[in-house]
Amino acid sequence: MKQRISKNAEIKQFLSYVFVGGCATVVEWGAFWIFCPLMKMQYLLATSLAFIISTFTNWLLGRRFTFKRGTNSGIKKELIAVYIASVFGLAFNLIIMFILVHAFTINSMVSKIIATGMVFFYNFLIRKRVIYKSSSAF
Repeated sequence: MKQRISKNAEIKQFLSYVFVGGCATVVEWGAFWIFCPLMKMQYLLATSLAFIISTFTNWLLGRRFTFKRGTNSGIKKELIAVYIASVFGLAFNLIIMFILVHAFTINSMVSKIIATGMVFFYNFLIRKRVIYKSSSAF
Protein backbone atom coordinates (compact mmCIF):
# COMPACT_ATOMS: atom_id res chain seq x y z
CA MET A 1 0.00 0.00 0.00
CA LYS A 2 2.82 2.40 0.87
CA GLN A 3 4.45 1.84 -2.53
CA ARG A 4 1.11 2.55 -4.24
CA ILE A 5 0.79 5.86 -2.40
CA SER A 6 4.31 6.75 -3.44
CA LYS A 7 3.57 5.83 -7.06
CA ASN A 8 0.37 7.91 -7.00
CA ALA A 9 2.31 10.88 -5.62
CA GLU A 10 4.89 10.50 -8.40
CA ILE A 11 2.18 10.36 -11.06
CA LYS A 12 0.51 13.43 -9.56
CA GLN A 13 3.86 15.24 -9.49
CA PHE A 14 4.57 14.33 -13.11
CA LEU A 15 1.12 15.51 -14.22
CA SER A 16 1.68 18.74 -12.32
CA TYR A 17 4.98 19.14 -14.14
CA VAL A 18 3.22 18.50 -17.47
CA PHE A 19 0.89 21.42 -16.63
CA VAL A 20 3.79 23.64 -15.49
CA GLY A 21 5.88 22.58 -18.48
CA GLY A 22 2.96 23.28 -20.77
CA CYS A 23 2.64 26.82 -19.43
CA ALA A 24 6.40 27.38 -19.75
CA THR A 25 6.25 25.96 -23.27
CA VAL A 26 3.55 28.43 -24.29
CA VAL A 27 5.77 31.23 -22.93
CA GLU A 28 8.81 29.82 -24.77
CA TRP A 29 7.04 29.39 -28.10
CA GLY A 30 5.41 32.81 -27.78
CA ALA A 31 8.74 34.48 -27.01
CA PHE A 32 10.43 32.58 -29.84
CA TRP A 33 7.70 33.63 -32.26
CA ILE A 34 8.07 37.27 -31.19
CA PHE A 35 11.87 37.19 -31.44
CA CYS A 36 12.32 35.12 -34.59
CA PRO A 37 9.50 35.61 -37.12
CA LEU A 38 8.28 39.00 -35.86
CA MET A 39 11.53 40.73 -34.89
CA LYS A 40 13.57 38.83 -37.51
CA MET A 41 16.12 37.74 -34.89
CA GLN A 42 18.45 34.87 -35.82
CA TYR A 43 16.76 31.61 -34.75
CA LEU A 44 19.52 30.34 -32.41
CA LEU A 45 19.61 33.67 -30.52
CA ALA A 46 15.80 33.71 -30.41
CA THR A 47 15.87 30.13 -29.07
CA SER A 48 18.31 31.13 -26.33
CA LEU A 49 16.34 34.18 -25.19
CA ALA A 50 13.02 32.33 -25.26
CA PHE A 51 14.57 29.46 -23.29
CA ILE A 52 15.87 31.85 -20.59
CA ILE A 53 12.42 33.41 -20.19
CA SER A 54 10.63 30.07 -20.14
CA THR A 55 13.11 28.62 -17.62
CA PHE A 56 12.17 31.35 -15.16
CA THR A 57 8.49 30.69 -15.82
CA ASN A 58 9.04 26.97 -15.33
CA TRP A 59 10.93 27.53 -12.06
CA LEU A 60 8.31 29.92 -10.71
CA LEU A 61 5.32 27.72 -11.55
CA GLY A 62 7.17 24.51 -10.67
CA ARG A 63 8.00 25.84 -7.23
CA ARG A 64 4.39 26.84 -6.72
CA PHE A 65 2.68 23.71 -8.04
CA THR A 66 5.08 20.79 -8.52
CA PHE A 67 8.01 21.01 -6.12
CA LYS A 68 6.23 22.97 -3.39
CA ARG A 69 8.82 22.60 -0.68
CA GLY A 70 11.66 23.82 -2.85
CA THR A 71 15.19 23.13 -1.67
CA ASN A 72 16.80 23.67 1.71
CA SER A 73 19.42 25.98 0.23
CA GLY A 74 17.20 29.02 -0.35
CA ILE A 75 15.45 30.52 -3.32
CA LYS A 76 18.52 32.21 -4.82
CA LYS A 77 20.60 29.00 -4.81
CA GLU A 78 17.61 27.02 -6.06
CA LEU A 79 17.08 29.40 -8.99
CA ILE A 80 20.80 29.27 -9.81
CA ALA A 81 20.68 25.44 -9.76
CA VAL A 82 17.67 25.48 -12.09
CA TYR A 83 19.48 27.76 -14.54
CA ILE A 84 22.69 25.72 -14.38
CA ALA A 85 20.73 22.53 -15.11
CA SER A 86 18.84 24.37 -17.83
CA VAL A 87 22.08 25.28 -19.61
CA PHE A 88 22.33 21.61 -20.62
CA GLY A 89 18.69 21.68 -21.70
CA LEU A 90 19.45 24.79 -23.73
CA ALA A 91 22.46 23.07 -25.31
CA PHE A 92 20.29 20.08 -26.27
CA ASN A 93 17.66 22.49 -27.59
CA LEU A 94 20.17 24.41 -29.73
CA ILE A 95 21.77 21.26 -31.12
CA ILE A 96 18.40 19.81 -32.03
CA MET A 97 17.32 23.12 -33.58
CA PHE A 98 20.54 23.37 -35.61
CA ILE A 99 20.22 19.80 -36.91
CA LEU A 100 16.55 20.15 -37.80
CA VAL A 101 16.89 23.55 -39.48
CA HIS A 102 20.19 22.98 -41.31
CA ALA A 103 20.37 19.25 -41.96
CA PHE A 104 16.67 18.59 -42.53
CA THR A 105 15.60 22.12 -43.61
CA ILE A 106 12.60 22.03 -41.29
CA ASN A 107 10.90 25.36 -40.55
CA SER A 108 12.39 27.00 -37.43
CA MET A 109 9.05 27.15 -35.56
CA VAL A 110 8.34 23.47 -36.27
CA SER A 111 11.91 22.66 -35.23
CA LYS A 112 11.37 24.62 -32.01
CA ILE A 113 8.28 22.55 -31.20
CA ILE A 114 10.11 19.27 -31.83
CA ALA A 115 13.15 20.36 -29.78
CA THR A 116 10.96 21.45 -26.87
CA GLY A 117 9.27 18.07 -26.77
CA MET A 118 12.57 16.25 -26.78
CA VAL A 119 14.07 18.35 -23.96
CA PHE A 120 10.93 18.19 -21.76
CA PHE A 121 11.78 14.84 -20.15
CA TYR A 122 15.36 15.87 -19.40
CA ASN A 123 14.06 18.98 -17.62
CA PHE A 124 11.65 17.01 -15.44
CA LEU A 125 14.17 14.35 -14.48
CA ILE A 126 16.96 16.79 -13.64
CA ARG A 127 14.65 18.77 -11.37
CA LYS A 128 13.17 15.70 -9.69
CA ARG A 129 16.38 13.69 -9.27
CA VAL A 130 18.93 16.45 -8.72
CA ILE A 131 17.53 19.85 -7.75
CA TYR A 132 14.51 18.77 -5.71
CA LYS A 133 15.66 15.27 -4.77
CA SER A 134 14.91 15.77 -1.08
CA SER A 135 11.64 17.58 -1.53
CA SER A 136 8.21 16.13 -1.97
CA ALA A 137 5.64 17.45 -4.39
CA PHE A 138 2.78 17.75 -1.94
